[in-house]
Amino acid sequence: MDKVTLIATATMGLEALVAREVKDLGYEDVQVENGKVTFTADASAIPRANLWLRTADRVKLKVGEFKAYTFDELFEKTKALPWADLIPVHAEFPVIGKSVKSKLFSVSDCQAIVKKAVVESMKKRYKQEWFDEDGPFYRIEVALHKDVATLTIDTSGTGLHKRGYRYLHNEAPLKETLAAAMIMLTPWKPDRPFADPFTGSGTIPIEAAMIGQNLAPGFNRDFASEDWHWIGKDRWEKARQEVEDVANYDQPLDILGADIDHRSVELASNNAMEAGFGDMIQFKQMQVKDFRHRGQYGILIGNPPYGERLGERPEVEQMYKDMGKTFQLLDTWSIYMLTSHEGFEELYGEKATKKRKLYNGNLKVDYYQFFGPKPPRN
Repeated sequence: MDKVTLIATATMGLEALVAREVKDLGYEDVQVENGKVTFTADASAIPRANLWLRTADRVKLKVGEFKAYTFDELFEKTKALPWADLIPVHAEFPVIGKSVKSKLFSVSDCQAIVKKAVVESMKKRYKQEWFDEDGPFYRIEVALHKDVATLTIDTSGTGLHKRGYRYLHNEAPLKETLAAAMIMLTPWKPDRPFADPFTGSGTIPIEAAMIGQNLAPGFNRDFASEDWHWIGKDRWEKARQEVEDVANYDQPLDILGADIDHRSVELASNNAMEAGFGDMIQFKQMQVKDFRHRGQYGILIGNPPYGERLGERPEVEQMYKDMGKTFQLLDTWSIYMLTSHEGFEELYGEKATKKRKLYNGNLKVDYYQFFGPKPPRN
């Protein structure tokens, strides 16, 4: 297959970052919409996008798109798509679905009709009545939006935020994709100090280390499309070799993760070890008002408690006040904080240089950015 159309799905607010990543991989035909970035490339983009996209949720292969006002229309137009070019005779191909603002609103009916249409299409090509579905995994999705049906196959398998290093995490873990986005929205370079005073399970420092050494986030995991015959093992091997060739394992890093909870510090250290950064990231038990760093022109990123739970708010608000005083001492540093607390700036004691709306799960949050001075040129 020469050309494919791929959809990199994204959390709301991160689409522009995902698009930038896609373009950085060398793909130019890029369209940005709410929650997704669509691009056309050759089949080698499937392994490369899965291995390299830090801020996307999944990479889906677009099979077709059409208007569908009736179940008959959905069936016939789905059946007309070239399923047997993509899905081998022994593949497992479950169908999932969603429907927004469409006449065909019953998701379970849409899924059943698409499944039946794909089977009928494959029967015609493979000249058989039954499929055992005991081979490679091809998960089909029918997504209806304003009566337009988009049919895709998921190339990723497990979501791309699952990097393979975080076997254990604390209560409310930050998704790896959002952590990477928070770093990529700063001017941090690996020759500058980096710190996270609310490290939790260590996600932000680990993502920073991966970015600092130019390591692909997917280097340590598997993907559903690795078994797809028409992509081929050669393309996957070539993509993994590229990951190895461009990694800069010798890049020294000054990365610190701190947390008030000793269990979090231990957890973060174990996750860093799993990711291969055991010696490169320093973790310390420390409350935020005691936070100190001797480095200059660093980047400090934090995902502090938001005070969403009843009874937590006064304690969290006091911590925000302490942060404001403590971080004043880091006078050459730039500070970036993620929280849903709308009174953050007032409590912190300073108005952010810039503020960006993001989503942490389903929760709307603001990313407060306090720019420090630029480091002097060497």
